[in-house]
Amino acid sequence: MINSRERQIATSVLVIGTGGSGLRAAIELAERGVDVLLVGKRPKADAHTTLAAGGVNAALSTMDAEDSWQQHAADTITESYLLARPDTVQTVTENAARGIADLERWGMPFARESDGRISQRFFGAHTYRRTAFAGDYTGLEIQRTLVNRAVQLGVPIIDSCYVTRILVRDNVVFGAYGFDLEDGGRYVFRADAVFLAAGGHTRIWRRTSSRRDENTGDSFRLAVLVGGRIRDPELVQFHPSGLIEPENAAGTLVSEAARGEGGMLRNALGERFMKRYDPARMELSTRDRVALAAYTEIKEGRGTANGGVWLDVSHLPRETIMRRLPRVYQTLLELQMLDITRDPIEIAPTAHYSMGGVWVRSEDHGTGVEGLYAIGEASSGLHGANRLGGNSLIELLVYGRIVGEAAARYSVELSAQRRSEGALADARAEVDGLVTADGPENVRALQRALRNTMTEHAGVVRDEGGIRAGLSELDEVEDRMKNIGVHPDAAGFQDLAHAFDLKASAIAARATLEAALERRETRGCHNRSDYPELDPTLRVNFVWSGPGRIEREEIPEVPAEIARLMRDVSTDGKLVE
Repeated sequence: MINSRERQIATSVLVIGTGGSGLRAAIELAERGVDVLLVGKRPKADAHTTLAAGGVNAALSTMDAEDSWQQHAADTITESYLLARPDTVQTVTENAARGIADLERWGMPFARESDGRISQRFFGAHTYRRTAFAGDYTGLEIQRTLVNRAVQLGVPIIDSCYVTRILVRDNVVFGAYGFDLEDGGRYVFRADAVFLAAGGHTRIWRRTSSRRDENTGDSFRLAVLVGGRIRDPELVQFHPSGLIEPENAAGTLVSEAARGEGGMLRNALGERFMKRYDPARMELSTRDRVALAAYTEIKEGRGTANGGVWLDVSHLPRETIMRRLPRVYQTLLELQMLDITRDPIEIAPTAHYSMGGVWVRSEDHGTGVEGLYAIGEASSGLHGANRLGGNSLIELLVYGRIVGEAAARYSVELSAQRRSEGALADARAEVDGLVTADGPENVRALQRALRNTMTEHAGVVRDEGGIRAGLSELDEVEDRMKNIGVHPDAAGFQDLAHAFDLKASAIAARATLEAALERRETRGCHNRSDYPELDPTLRVNFVWSGPGRIEREEIPEVPAEIARLMRDVSTDGKLVE
């Protein structure tokens, strides 16, 4: 029997997403005495943040005294291929040390030197050692630390709730609507402010480091339906090292820490191929270059039989591997019965991180819809066309705090909460319609078709013909979506969740393809084989507000104290087929 009762819940601030950014924002709000509720579709102890392995960046200067937030900012903007928003970059890098101090205060077990200093290591394209870490499971420890702090503060968390709509009246948020994944019961949330902290859209590719039901573009859909916009959806980072096998774990990440600790990349001929693409930095080059190098090796016939390349750490001392790469060791043992102290790992590029996301203001991550904020991977502005490893974890710590502070102020100063029965009725009707949908089309089959389309036509290398073919295939998927069947059962309402995942993925795919078509250049992660050069006139952000609607957003000048530390953006070694 379908459970259609609605639970009415009121809170000052509703946070959608129980990963690091949502938790950090909720902690800030709770510490300020503001009523906050966290909701998510994944168990809070297993949110996507737990998969972040390598580390978190801050110019602490514990290892290299010359480091500074200005140099961190310069490296970030340089490696963004000048598409990062300088004000956003300055906010993150200037406040990074405070983000680390917050974690320390809450008990985060950072790796330390013998004298007690927080240890920091190199990550690709950083001028100095500025990546703090906890083994190769930094994200997991951050998540645990934040969950523990939220529990101490008594923050309520519902982690079996799927939010289907943000509720808005006259461009002002008044809550959200959703359903329980276990019993199908509905939720009506009344809130002064809503945070989108529901991640990115990398699950719309076939091989991805995201797990099955996460990063399906939920934040994109929820924002766009109420007038929000998406900045740079085409800028997606393909991590160089995703596993190929087994099939059900394809894309599972081998941490960049493996290269940071001295891992070597070889093709099927045994050559260390990075010398062809970035001879100075070799395996410590940027993610976009390493991913493109691996893609090129495979495409030109020097890949393995399974379509990959080799990542080898077996030359490192066993003690180093067990101490610095324990999760990589354990993962390969579990998934492939492979001992990385003896044998190389077969890898290929995998969709890893949405560098674009919901359009936000730099100062408070407001979306332009009053009371609606976006944080973490759901947001945009920091990474441009290439994200530095370790920058995403510090971003969520910095902006979680800042946006929590801003929303607390907004809620306190709000004179009235005006609601709309029409908006609530629309949200209710959408779920009702899907629950009773009994068409012949299978939701999971359509999701796979969409992922095949994105993998084929919007992967590491793109061209106009392929992108247009992708848009045509997406039209077909969207037509078939009108005839889906949804069949909740006694085991829960996952089928309904998959239907909403598909809706979100279709919006995210269209935004990505249309922006990829518009960006007629090769810049960072975005490789156009038909436009192999970087176009200086396209040093802009693309802002997508719906099918066929893309605007160009100018990027402010880089402050002088940062600009003087920037190196020229070189495209040497960045070869396109």
